[in-house]
Amino acid sequence: MVDDQIVNIKSGETYERVFLNEPSVNLRIVQEAGSHVKIHVLNISGLSGKSGVSGSNNIVVEQAGEGCKTEIYGLAFLHGEESVTTETHVTHAVGGGTSDQLVKFVLDDRARGRFIGDLKIVQDAQKTEAHQTNRNLVLSDEAEMRTQPQLEIYADDVKATHGASTGQLDESALFYMQQRGIDKQKARQLLVGAFMKDVLATISDEPLREQLLDAVDGEIE
Repeated sequence: MVDDQIVNIKSGETYERVFLNEPSVNLRIVQEAGSHVKIHVLNISGLSGKSGVSGSNNIVVEQAGEGCKTEIYGLAFLHGEESVTTETHVTHAVGGGTSDQLVKFVLDDRARGRFIGDLKIVQDAQKTEAHQTNRNLVLSDEAEMRTQPQLEIYADDVKATHGASTGQLDESALFYMQQRGIDKQKARQLLVGAFMKDVLATISDEPLREQLLDAVDGEIE
């Protein structure tokens, strides 16, 4: 468990953390000018025998200085009765900064996921570029996903986007792979793995990144 933390990132510094299967992550970050923050929050069922995954994640970031860079990546892969909520709040209080958020959920059985994303650009935060994306894959009729993206823009010289989508596996892609001799279970596993990989590929720690990429290729059941 990661208790409520307040982290101040000094000018020009880089702060990077990967939280893997933590039951609770509560992190509040204040960035000074030119600093870089990169956060991964991962809740992955079936990894190295890990089961019963649950989580309540709350990441709050304020860009208090010019020219900051913020990256937030989230991934939840859930089975059974597992449940994860991931909440992000990013505020551009000063201009010239960038932020990118990519949060994905994969839900099977009766798993439940929730994403709450708040992206705010204040009036004086001109020349800001900010993007928030939430993508969800539901593998069972009994799984449930709730998503609440929110974008607040009070400055006029900015680039900002947000989007959210929830869907099922592409049946045509499954059929295509089966026609080429891949059994349905393996095809399903490959498609789910491909959906998750763009989050995992952004991890800077190479051994951990390769371990997790290998896991989604075959170790996770």
